[in-house]
Amino acid sequence: MGKIKSIEFTAFEKRVLKEVLKIPLGKVRTYKWIAKRIGKPKAVRAVANVLRKNPYTLFIPCHRVIRSDGKIGGYSLGKGVKVKLIELEKKIKELIK
Repeated sequence: MGKIKSIEFTAFEKRVLKEVLKIPLGKVRTYKWIAKRIGKPKAVRAVANVLRKNPYTLFIPCHRVIRSDGKIGGYSLGKGVKVKLIELEKKIKELIK
């Protein structure tokens, strides 16, 4: 296996990514919700930018974050994938109830 590239995150980026890790399986939250939770309620766009650059989409579930108007928002692997991941997680949650 090749060497894993070391990535440096700012304190802000770390706070965003840690908050996203707290979103339960099968649930979604908004970019605005994340911004408020990290104490930066006006940093909605900055939160979205952090998630857009998330290099660990398999482990940090940024697909669980949507727009405040209920629309899906962007996703590095495409909006269709984001929708399918959210739907799959909801089904999994139902199966393990």
